[in-house]
Amino acid sequence: MVSADTARTVVGIIGNVISFGLFFSPLPTFVQICKKGAVEQFSPLPYLATLLNCMLWILYGLPIVHPHSLLVITINGCGLAIELVYLMLFLIYSDRKQRLKIAVYLVLEFVFVAAVSAAVILLAHTHDRRSLIVGSLCVFFCCMMYAAPMSVMKMVIRTKSVEYMPFFLSLASFANGICWTAYALIRFDLFITIPNGIGTVLGLTQLALYATYYKSTKKILEERKKVTKGGDQVYLAEVVVSKEPAKSGNAVYDANGAGK
Repeated sequence: MVSADTARTVVGIIGNVISFGLFFSPLPTFVQICKKGAVEQFSPLPYLATLLNCMLWILYGLPIVHPHSLLVITINGCGLAIELVYLMLFLIYSDRKQRLKIAVYLVLEFVFVAAVSAAVILLAHTHDRRSLIVGSLCVFFCCMMYAAPMSVMKMVIRTKSVEYMPFFLSLASFANGICWTAYALIRFDLFITIPNGIGTVLGLTQLALYATYYKSTKKILEERKKVTKGGDQVYLAEVVVSKEPAKSGNAVYDANGAGK
């Protein structure tokens, strides 16, 4: 009979693989940014949120905070490196004002994590207390990271288009949530269960929206190709609301949230 520890390790390894794919899911977005030489209206906030989330989970998984959490450290260490690359591309292809904002956010995040680390190590003297403090912060920021795509979900419902909510990102989010929830339940860990349970529900909701609006998205894209405006760019809002003049909401949103 397979022991609980063995099962947890296997599920954790599968979770690492899925999470690794999830971290790479925005890659097409950055290929597009590099080709165009500009970030346009894509937001850096989801990547900043994920970076902070990864740093806090690495802290949580350290032996001095929460022992026997090596798999938590490995995947979030990879995620940290990947998110830094994404943010570096934002710094390269953003205008001066946005570069400054990103730099300020990065400094604040590193200072915050350093302060939390020092406070936990110096003031909390047991694993349980350290796990409670860092784990509570992880739950809070992880829930924020999972909730980031909700603005895109709202846009999908409004425009009846899933153009900026890629299927594989939604599928990876759903699978990732299921896997890490199972990992946390095998040897119960409340701090891993809560955010990943929420992530499972949100991922399933995104898949339901994709199934609902996939056909209407194809029609919108076909209609857009037929529309010509003297060489000017045609925006999604102009195609969806064809009976009204285009308003000030001509924006392009990132699949990972306009402000995972």
